Amino acid sequence: MSDPYQASMMQNLYWWGIPTLFRCPNEGPEGADIALVGVPHSTGNGTTERDQHLGPRALRNVSCVQRRVHGGFQLDPWEAARIVDVGDVPLPRANDNEACIADITEFYKGIDAAGARPISIGGDHSITGGIVQALGKGQITQGEPVCFLHLDAHTDVFTKVDHFLGAKKSAAHWGAYLADQGQVDPTHSMQIGLRGHPRTLDWLQPSYDYGYNVVTMKEFRQRGLADVVAQAREVLAGRPVYITFDLDCLDPTIAPGVSNLEPGEKGFDIDEAVGLLHSVRGMNIVGADVVCMMPTKDSPNQITALTAAAVMFEMISMMAEGVGQVRTSLTAG
Repeated sequence: MSDPYQASMMQNLYWWGIPTLFRCPNEGPEGADIALVGVPHSTGNGTTERDQHLGPRALRNVSCVQRRVHGGFQLDPWEAARIVDVGDVPLPRANDNEACIADITEFYKGIDAAGARPISIGGDHSITGGIVQALGKGQITQGEPVCFLHLDAHTDVFTKVDHFLGAKKSAAHWGAYLADQGQVDPTHSMQIGLRGHPRTLDWLQPSYDYGYNVVTMKEFRQRGLADVVAQAREVLAGRPVYITFDLDCLDPTIAPGVSNLEPGEKGFDIDEAVGLLHSVRGMNIVGADVVCMMPTKDSPNQITALTAAAVMFEMISMMAEGVGQVRTSLTAG
């Protein structure tokens, strides 16, 4: 289609064409700056709420209706960086969580070796463990452990039992075992928005024991966005940052189709969540993920999938802006 405006109009129709993430070409990571990845995995949540593996398909179906440019950044991310949809991680042993985590790690080792920075859509939160096993102390981080900007209702640093309903590298354990393995630096990581319905009074203690910088939802409400953003910028400055965004950090009125709803305390609204994401704008963002979408529990208007796509677009834009700035400096030099 020769007319760019008509082409843009058609690209914005979710029912037209072949669905890829944000209409990106379906190609391998070689030569790409940013690799968008689907991780259709749901056995890391202890066999509960299993439909999270449908998340990548749901997001592909709606992502084309997202913004094509970032007005706040004055940026066209698709022009600033070469971005591809590398497809889904193949998981032939889908009912075996430990096998899937190993397969995820191997897939991302290839992305890391290609020099592309991954932004992923899950899948349950166990996928973060598989991804960071490849990225932590890898090529993109130049041998350093990653540092998390972790937005979530839950700590995912479970240590009281060594499995969750049989899954060892589960959605509840990755924050602990990645620290044990040296692939994440908890002392330069942020966990923000924790409000999960605790079953024990010491539910936050493992995060404190590992040295994570914790901001519960109650503390966030008391301190305010600006103060927490300032802390995040101080803690993460100069580090290889990995963003992991569990959709249950959002209020259920915004994201009803998630695997672990927490209705007892107000979650983030979308402006607060985006403000926290922007705390790492301009930093060395080495990867990111959005997890725990349940398309089968979403509203008919697919608001959770659309919100997940909006969050992912912010990640893409920040990462693309960084790529563009590096290219500009190299050209100027």
